[in-house]
Amino acid sequence: MRPPAVAVDFGSPDSPSHSRRTSSDFEEIQYPPVQSQSQQHQGHSHSLDQHQHQHQHHQHHQHHTHTHTHDSLHHSHSHSDEDEDEESSYIARGTGEGELPLHYMTDESAVPARRRIVNTGAGRSAGGGEGYSEKHHLEEYDDQGKDVYSKARQSKNQFIASGKVRQPLPPPPASLKEFFYQNLEHIPAVVYTLLACWTRFHRIGHSNIVVWDEAHFGKFGSHYLKREFYFDVHPPLGKMIVGLVGLLSGYDGSFEFKSGTEYPDTVPYVAMRVMLATFGVGMVPLSWWTAIELGMSHWACHLVALMVLFDVGWLVISRFILLDSMLLFFTFLTVFCLTKFHNQQYQSFSVDWWIWLAATGFSIGLVTSVKMIGLFVTALVGVYTIEDLWEKFGDTRMSLRDQIRHWTARIGCLIVLPILVFMASFKIHFLVLNHSGPGDAQMGSLFQANLVGNDFASNPLEIAIGSKVTLKNMGWGGGLLHSHIQTYPVGSNQQQITCYHYKDSNNDWIISPRWDQPAYDPNGEMQFIKHGDVIRLQHVPTTRNLHSHTVVAPVSKQNYEVSCYGNSTVGDIHDYWQVEVVDDIKRGHKDKVDRIHSLTTRLRFKHQILGCYLRAGNTVLPQWGFKQIEVSCDKENRPGDMHTYWNVESHWNDRLPPGEHKLYRSSFIRDFWHLNVAMMTSNNALIPDPDKEDILASQPFDWPFLNLGLRMCGWGDTQTKYYLMGTPVIWWGGSISLMASLGVLGIYLLRIQRKYIDMEPREWEHFLYVGKIAFFGWCFHFLPFLIMGRVTYLHHYLPTLYFSVLMLAHLLDHFVFSSRRLTHKVKTIVFGVSAGLVVLSWWWFRAVAFGIDGPIEEYWGVGWRKSWNIYNT
Repeated sequence: MRPPAVAVDFGSPDSPSHSRRTSSDFEEIQYPPVQSQSQQHQGHSHSLDQHQHQHQHHQHHQHHTHTHTHDSLHHSHSHSDEDEDEESSYIARGTGEGELPLHYMTDESAVPARRRIVNTGAGRSAGGGEGYSEKHHLEEYDDQGKDVYSKARQSKNQFIASGKVRQPLPPPPASLKEFFYQNLEHIPAVVYTLLACWTRFHRIGHSNIVVWDEAHFGKFGSHYLKREFYFDVHPPLGKMIVGLVGLLSGYDGSFEFKSGTEYPDTVPYVAMRVMLATFGVGMVPLSWWTAIELGMSHWACHLVALMVLFDVGWLVISRFILLDSMLLFFTFLTVFCLTKFHNQQYQSFSVDWWIWLAATGFSIGLVTSVKMIGLFVTALVGVYTIEDLWEKFGDTRMSLRDQIRHWTARIGCLIVLPILVFMASFKIHFLVLNHSGPGDAQMGSLFQANLVGNDFASNPLEIAIGSKVTLKNMGWGGGLLHSHIQTYPVGSNQQQITCYHYKDSNNDWIISPRWDQPAYDPNGEMQFIKHGDVIRLQHVPTTRNLHSHTVVAPVSKQNYEVSCYGNSTVGDIHDYWQVEVVDDIKRGHKDKVDRIHSLTTRLRFKHQILGCYLRAGNTVLPQWGFKQIEVSCDKENRPGDMHTYWNVESHWNDRLPPGEHKLYRSSFIRDFWHLNVAMMTSNNALIPDPDKEDILASQPFDWPFLNLGLRMCGWGDTQTKYYLMGTPVIWWGGSISLMASLGVLGIYLLRIQRKYIDMEPREWEHFLYVGKIAFFGWCFHFLPFLIMGRVTYLHHYLPTLYFSVLMLAHLLDHFVFSSRRLTHKVKTIVFGVSAGLVVLSWWWFRAVAFGIDGPIEEYWGVGWRKSWNIYNT
């Protein structure tokens, strides 16, 4: 039985709804021709030519009769089911020869550069009319009554709207020539890598003295070769690599790396520099591939690679035994892996998708394991991931199972994996450095007890009156109770008490009886210390007593001051401290602790008169306290405050037998956390000294426009001189581009609000995507330094510079290299001028990276800014 006929009234040609319109009233959209399977194998240029020809033919027929115009419009909006399937398949493929091109691949005459449309009905998108289907192909679906609103759904297999265009896999090459053409985009990377080798290795061993921070990192490498435990404010991966290149070079670890000293023949410093400079070499091809993955034109890709290759700052920092080349390489690597992952999102959970997501997380772990500044690029990945997951959350067609899989994948690969890599670097660090060294005191007592050469295993186990001890604070990053002859310049003006992270005799204390008890008799009965006992702590070098009173502490104003007062015969009741047992790491609850043991028993010291507790937080004293940790007496009784916990570390008493080494074990998690807190505490203590002029330091606002440089060595006439600065064209151009990007974005948003369409949807997505990577990457690397209290130097800006380089290339690409209005000749000229300025500027300043010999005044024309202290004036 046939269904009843349905009459549809389309209106008469003379009705008002069919009043004659001019062609400018309608959006002019060029649709790609629907090709058969055989036609899709034709060349891309032929498709563009045919597309342009059809567009011109369509415009010609729009000037004919009204009936013809109406029929054309009606035909364009009335697809058969078969046509819809073909169009959907066409858009979903995204990789065929008939694919809609990227903005920089579009023929200049194919699409008007700017247009303004009239919104004549719901059938048009406000953002792009019918042309909006280039990215968002909409499908109708039946919601089966689950929602009262009609929802347009995004095609499941649509291609990514930003980044690099996916190309079909080429057939296996049949000849060497065909293989060459299929790999053309890798040829420039090879050339740039060879050029980078020349710039990074040229005259790398010319200076045979210890330059700048080689004094620190070369020495840390020596500790790895001697397996001595040391302490530094940076994570260990970069310094382990320094130790590894020393081992591969044949270095034995015997050199002290004192600043300015000459390398002896036994130190293969040239080989060590070359190996570490390889990380600087790797930055250049990474920048090329990253620009490609960002979807930039080849003009812009070349410009990015040239700026990374020829920046003087990146060049000079890569040529010495430093961590910066590794930090920069892993920062570049993280950005590259992120862009590769972005371009795999058209096929979620594929093998390539998993590889590049995991590679991004792994590179995050590497960069943070070199320096904590790596957390800044981690923040960039985090913001990208949040935006990505938010977009997926809005995709109501995606099942709950897939939503959970996406979240789980991000958590596993971008959070858990980097943490595991970071922790693994510390585990290797602890395994290699298993001998006692200069950094022992930064770690917990139990950790030190397991180091080879440490004498804690021979400590007497039980503590008694008359024992000489050192007291270790058990808070994260805690040091040793310390005093010295210097006095407080404020408060009581008595002898200072601090916490110190290095071992010396000023950490030694004698456990003495109260003043109202008989003096200690070395031949009398042993009096072991237990919970509740009241004792005095006498400082061995000065004989003064640990003391507290109602004077306000110098920094922690809410606490009482702790000082050293009197001597071995002079004192008062304010020298009395009551011992409170917290627990014992081996024996457990305090009820099981009959006598206090060294290393394992956790104690608190309560002032008997004031009722406050001896506390050493991570508060740093000013310069008069040598920036050591403040010790105060906390008026609040907080039993869970780890900074009021102490243990006996070193213990000397000839009357007692030694302890047993098997009693001393320390967990990796606790040691890992303890060391990281100590690193952060020490890093925060690196604050500028107002009483000391530091000609090397600079402020963050000095960096973007290169107000200051940095002398990396002595500046005598007979010395080879290196000056850390950037190539001005690159630094100034990058900073200007960052400011210009905000203005450009604002103008585009205003024009969009006024319904001007300056870009196709894919081009707009690409413009925002690259802009966000560059701008947010720069902000995350620069803004934290504005709120840091620590001293800052120019090399802290070098990771930040990369994102300003990307922004500069992005804007030039957008307005010049991908412009539909400019001719190829104009683009060639702009690229030639830009590249020429970069190369010539580097050539002019190359001596500051390769080394300046002789009097500096002979190198004229280098001081472009008076603030640069290149000359001796």
